Amino acid sequence: MMKSIAPAAIAAALLGGAIPVWAMQDAPVAPAPAAAAERVTFRSMDTPRTELVGYLFRPAVPAPNGGAPAVVLMHGRGGVYSSLANGVYEASTLTRRLKFWADYWTARGYYALIVDSFGPRGYPTGFAAGTYATRPPEINEVTVRPLDAYGAMRFLRGLDGVADDRIGLMGFSNGASATLAAMADDKLGDMGRLGFRAAVAFYPGCGLQKRFRQGYKTYAPVEVFIGTADEEVSPDSCQHLVERARAAGAPVELTVYDGAAHGFDDPSRSRQSVAANASATEDVRRRLGAFFETQLAPR
Repeated sequence: MMKSIAPAAIAAALLGGAIPVWAMQDAPVAPAPAAAAERVTFRSMDTPRTELVGYLFRPAVPAPNGGAPAVVLMHGRGGVYSSLANGVYEASTLTRRLKFWADYWTARGYYALIVDSFGPRGYPTGFAAGTYATRPPEINEVTVRPLDAYGAMRFLRGLDGVADDRIGLMGFSNGASATLAAMADDKLGDMGRLGFRAAVAFYPGCGLQKRFRQGYKTYAPVEVFIGTADEEVSPDSCQHLVERARAAGAPVELTVYDGAAHGFDDPSRSRQSVAANASATEDVRRRLGAFFETQLAPR
């Protein structure tokens, strides 16, 4: 039976109480050079309180008084490491996509925290396409990985220099589905104050295991991006989910790029040599800076 996220427990933990017991990117990518990232560990809010690994990138510009905003990055089904990592799982072998977005945010004055949900649970190389039905329950993107995101938020709020009320969430593919589940307005407490200020979901699977059949609504603004040529997930499913959310009054927007594929923003030459992918990548890079600048502004 699928375990649900315990809404009250999320709120309690984010308020600073004890954490209660409850409940691929697959394009060939050369290993990146040594990254300016700090390997950190922190606890998920899952039932076993899994100790997760994260890669913390600090802003290029010193934080102003009051601290700097931060973004939590949730990887896709391939995990956080390059397919060419060859057993070396560290900052230097992070995928180009994740490294790009971490650099993108730090250049704009943000902290960025890449969360490794798979490695600490025994799956550092992630999962191939077409394996969804056989993936282990401990990495479930609807019931478990959102708890990793909230564990990452809790960690960031404990760091000097982070503005603890200005944290955003960004996910890719499987991690984007986790992002949508994390942002669902099904949690007790004032999540507008306790939770993420805003989120971005790149090419998520929007069925979300039929968890939100009775309705889907987010507690904060969410932007969803997907392409019509996505070979792994359904743009129509995302259109349906977003329409339901908007009908419920949620601030959710969907952008569908004509001809763009799954993982369209991957910086690899193979992905960016496709005109539709390159066009979508250029557009989304231009827009996201403004989105989080607005949504994560000081209150």
